[in-house]
Amino acid sequence: MTTQSQTQEMFRRAEAVCFDVDSTVIKEEGIDELAKFCGVGDAVTEMTRNAMGGSVTFKKALSERLSIIRCSREQVNKLLTDHPPQLTAGIKELVDRLHERNVKVFLISGGFRCIVEHVATQLDIPLDHVYANRLKFYFNGEYAGFDDSQPTAESGGKGRVISMLKEQYGFKTVVMIGDGATDLEACPPASAFIGFGGNVVRPQIKERSLWYVTSFGELLKELEKI
Repeated sequence: MTTQSQTQEMFRRAEAVCFDVDSTVIKEEGIDELAKFCGVGDAVTEMTRNAMGGSVTFKKALSERLSIIRCSREQVNKLLTDHPPQLTAGIKELVDRLHERNVKVFLISGGFRCIVEHVATQLDIPLDHVYANRLKFYFNGEYAGFDDSQPTAESGGKGRVISMLKEQYGFKTVVMIGDGATDLEACPPASAFIGFGGNVVRPQIKERSLWYVTSFGELLKELEKI
């Protein structure tokens, strides 16, 4: 049975650290922000809560929410310009520190690639280290659905991405950090999971996390122990 101290040790010697994005690396849920921006915020927020709690399959929740939002390419671009995602305090310092230690950092999100790439750029994370869902648009920019072949569109998709990374790079120790059910279920194949409650505390995740933190400062402090 892994303990908190073993989880902390795995984090200190991790070859790769994978972060969830919504409510972890950024303060908000990207899909909720997009819904608000498109005038259907309340309906979508409730569905997000159900999806995060694990009470419906992820793909079904994603599909239902997007069919309500039906955002155009122009609306997505305007959202990024007018309301860019807000980074969680301490994430930039943490990612910089991991990079200094030659730890590979990945963003694995059930959110949208167009938003997550914007976040990756701010954190100097290479875009080929981003795994997220792709929105599809018709040639006139209208919403055309999403690419449901991406692993992140499925329940269990984050785990599949981590298995793929371990195979591709030969990583032995991969740590997943996130706030929700889809992050927790990525361990295994992740070597360890760290629950994050700095933006929102989800009781069932807190209960099931061997190590639960509410700020990235706690993770930075752990790296100083080496």
